Amino acid sequence: MRKARYNIGALAKSAKISGLIGIFTVISGAVLVFGVIPGKSSSKRVGSPTGESVMSFTSMAGVDDSFLNNTVVRGVKGDELPWDVGTVNGSLSTDGHLQLNVTGIVFADDPLVPPELRGINDEDEFRAVVSCLTNGRHNDTGDSPGHGHGLVGTRNIFTDGFPATRTGDSNMDAMVTLPNPCVAPIIFVVAGSEDKWFSVTGSYEEEPQP
Repeated sequence: MRKARYNIGALAKSAKISGLIGIFTVISGAVLVFGVIPGKSSSKRVGSPTGESVMSFTSMAGVDDSFLNNTVVRGVKGDELPWDVGTVNGSLSTDGHLQLNVTGIVFADDPLVPPELRGINDEDEFRAVVSCLTNGRHNDTGDSPGHGHGLVGTRNIFTDGFPATRTGDSNMDAMVTLPNPCVAPIIFVVAGSEDKWFSVTGSYEEEPQP
């Protein structure tokens, strides 16, 4: 997987503190991200989406290379072993309806993976995570708008588990409570037994071997 490169613009001098902690002035369009805020989820199966489309996608990248193990994306750690992704068909609507059908999310055929695990999924369930950027907290009373101060938080909403086959197939259909606003959403597939991701919305093409 290509290494993610982050180019954050210069952060300006800190504003005068008057009883508030963690408020910064941001210049050059940069955004300062504060912590992960928990979200709510309901995984009951529902009908067709009633809200407007936020995103639809047919591609996810499996965890690999620089994203393995200790690397955290939006507060979610990647699995310690590389995974492959087969087919993906997913959508998220403004009412929080998440639909995600995946096949072939399995351990990669990679020297890092023990031979007996290659090409299979060893989890009984997969969960989905909807991750949004939203207004961050600047005190202990709850969410507050940043009012131009760059206070941006990450909110991750985990669904309940959905059955997953040994071949890495699963159909996930859940209602989640989206924060307001929900900016730049991304979707993870994570283990049913621990909070580590196997795949995330994006793309990944194998580089040709020399």
